[in-house]
Amino acid sequence: MEAIPYLAALSALAGLVLAAYYYKLVEAASPGNDRMVFLMTEIQKGARAFLKKEYQWVAVFAVAMAILLAVVIAPLAAVSYALGAVLSASAGYAGMTVATMANARTTEAAKEGPAKALPVAFRGGAVMGFSVAGLGLLGLMLTYLVFVEWAEVADAFEILTAYGLGASTIALFSRVGGGIYTKAADVGADLVGKVEAGIPEDDPRNPATIADNVGDNVGDVAGMGADLFESYVGSIIAPISLAAFALGLTAETSSNAIEFLVFPMFVAFIGMVASIIGSFMVKGGDSTDTKALSRALHMGTNVAMGLTIVGVIAGSYWIFDGADKPWGIGVSVVGGLVVGWGLGKCAEYFTSDHFNPVKKIAKQSETGPATTVLAGISIGMISVFASVALILVGIGIAYWGGDQTFGDAGDFSGGLYGIAVAAIGMLATTGVVVSVDAYGPIADNAGGIAEMAELDPSVRDVTDALDSLGNTTAAIAKGFAVGSAALTALALFKSFEFAIKLADPGSALNLDIGEVDVFIGLFIGAGLPFLFAALTIDAVGRAANQMIEEVRRQFREIPGLREGKEGVIPDSARCVAISTEASLKEMIIPGALAVVAPLVTGFISVDALGGLLAGALVTGFALAIFMANAGGAWDNAKKYIETGQHGGKGSDPHKAAVVGDTVGDPFKDTSGPAMNILLKVMTIVSLVFASAFV
Repeated sequence: MEAIPYLAALSALAGLVLAAYYYKLVEAASPGNDRMVFLMTEIQKGARAFLKKEYQWVAVFAVAMAILLAVVIAPLAAVSYALGAVLSASAGYAGMTVATMANARTTEAAKEGPAKALPVAFRGGAVMGFSVAGLGLLGLMLTYLVFVEWAEVADAFEILTAYGLGASTIALFSRVGGGIYTKAADVGADLVGKVEAGIPEDDPRNPATIADNVGDNVGDVAGMGADLFESYVGSIIAPISLAAFALGLTAETSSNAIEFLVFPMFVAFIGMVASIIGSFMVKGGDSTDTKALSRALHMGTNVAMGLTIVGVIAGSYWIFDGADKPWGIGVSVVGGLVVGWGLGKCAEYFTSDHFNPVKKIAKQSETGPATTVLAGISIGMISVFASVALILVGIGIAYWGGDQTFGDAGDFSGGLYGIAVAAIGMLATTGVVVSVDAYGPIADNAGGIAEMAELDPSVRDVTDALDSLGNTTAAIAKGFAVGSAALTALALFKSFEFAIKLADPGSALNLDIGEVDVFIGLFIGAGLPFLFAALTIDAVGRAANQMIEEVRRQFREIPGLREGKEGVIPDSARCVAISTEASLKEMIIPGALAVVAPLVTGFISVDALGGLLAGALVTGFALAIFMANAGGAWDNAKKYIETGQHGGKGSDPHKAAVVGDTVGDPFKDTSGPAMNILLKVMTIVSLVFASAFV
């Protein structure tokens, strides 16, 4: 059993070796003609420049947090925090690097059909997927081994938790900053290009097209990678911290309950091995039908899930062989995995053009933008109820399973431990889940390059089919991330309660809503996700306004640009600069809000902070699901019309659908995805600083 952290670390290294292998495969593929290579290089330069500046800005905040941790908690907590932040940023940068290589190579492969293009895009995504899972798990195992097992330092579990806080910091700023960048460019490109100028998406005449394609990589690849890095790490830390704080463990006494600490690591180990095997199962076919492509792409995920289920059930009998019903905790993990899959399928139902919700929005577009927007809002709200029902089923199964194995012993609740490990069940196969998700923006970029390089329309048909599937895979990954966020936040919240009691045995967290401070905290927490969403949507709006004015100016002032006169090219660099500057300035306030709000509240009243976390968890979860699914549905309704339905491209319904898609852009790619990070950042900040609050 003591070997499990080492096995997990070895599996992480194997994941990183696989990422390097896929990188070499992508690199060996042909990037196409000179024009395609030029476009790929421009996108690479823009993405690298943005990430470099973003990390410089975030480094200032991270240094301030590290100093605060060193002073208030322990100097080693600052080291752990820095490691989590650096590895999260590294995973995002690695993913962005290969995604900006894979885009043109996917376009070139699309000339031969989806059978060639799908594996190239997937391998590009797999570099991101296994970099995220490999670096996240390896860093966490090293932190655990160094501080808990080898050095046996004081406050070892607070130091371990700080690793998760470092990952959360990068994730929040990457999601918010990258999301503002990509949607400012996307909104500007769509509204002026498609609606006002009447030119196709990704047309080379549009000055914002390069910035839009850069945005796919900094928002949907680097930002998403940092998001799922943080989700994955947080889901492993949650059950470890719950057991440690509930049982009052220190590094010296950790061997007394070693099984509770290593079981989450075992689940991660099995999930990593299963993901590696599953990644080899993805093979493209000759059909451009999205159902056939979806089956091919999700084969890897389904194989990984099946292997994980078998491995986890077997592991529960091995690790908890002394329990009467060791299968119970295995059921908790499998329940989380299945509910995560169910949340993904729920997202697919509400966002795929194969089902009625998206077709309903497309039908409503015949009567204008207003009814298009209303239909998307209602579908997003309905999807919340379905997702909440699934989460409650998952919580019920996980609690029952944990209770069957452990029951309750003093402060330790077997049911709550079951809920905590259900979250890692949802994200055990992170390697392959992120691979499938990162495939989407690569396919989107591939379509943009096909259009800008003026390739044969058949190439764009293949990339459009891949891209349409990419929207759905993104919604599925967001379902996994938001679902795990709810369970992880609940486990971390309970850990926070135990940490308060450990820090001051005379005090206990009071969550009686009849108490005024708890009630006030509850309402502040309920309002914070809305404030956060408003700040990020407004930021996209302001940045998009600058982009729109710049695109209009270029169409107006550059002779022959709008008409497509030969030799006339737009000033794309100016649009890239606008998105970069605007997004970096706009990400500071929303990002700081997630850290400052719980710190200020906690130093005033711990009970109010408890209410704040509870209120934020409930409304934040619902808002995240609503925004992600409504935005995805609007986007695919537009794409459904572009296939020739309801008048096709250029028709009035298409223009109405473009407006709906534009409204949904910050919903699904900025505010919605950042919401689950907001929940965990606030909870993990509260947990790390719990001893300082009392």
